[in-house]
Amino acid sequence: MESVIESMMKTTEIEFPVTELIEQRRSRRAYSSRAVEVEKIKSLFEAARWAPSSVNEQPWFYLYATREQSTLWNKIFETLMPGNKIWAKEAPLLVVAMYRKNFATLDKPNGAAKFDLGAANAFLSLQATQLGLNVHQMGGFEKSKAIELLNIPETHEPVVIMAIGYLGNLESLPENLQEREVAPRERYTQDFFVLNKTF
Repeated sequence: MESVIESMMKTTEIEFPVTELIEQRRSRRAYSSRAVEVEKIKSLFEAARWAPSSVNEQPWFYLYATREQSTLWNKIFETLMPGNKIWAKEAPLLVVAMYRKNFATLDKPNGAAKFDLGAANAFLSLQATQLGLNVHQMGGFEKSKAIELLNIPETHEPVVIMAIGYLGNLESLPENLQEREVAPRERYTQDFFVLNKTF
């Protein structure tokens, strides 16, 4: 549970200049049925492709399905937790983001792989914002079910599922989710997570 001090160290304001894409990016839940164009899908993964990674390993891996690919889309959808299924059912594009556990050239675990996948996902999300798309990353899914339904090998680890698409009608969501959609974004201030001294 959040302490009083932690809650006092949050703000809805951007306190220092950042790029406009960061200002605009949000994780919405209301999706339009409009399909995401193939060129834009390719653009998303191209952005991920150019993310930084430890020793240039590029350990990220993506498995995606559009609504038109109903069999594969439904397999991904079935892995989601009930709370995410309520709204993700309208997303025209679902993406499973995973990483290779071991280095490609060395038979040992890549300790930075999950971090690198996060960087690739961030690049993908900002590119989506540039293209007028919304990305909502979900940790709420059944990993074992995803591994089974999607035949994910032991060499790969699924981390999040992303719902991607154009924004839809807010009123299509349950009332409690509508309130969350319009609530201002809130972040810890830098004083909470940045040090310029030892602990």
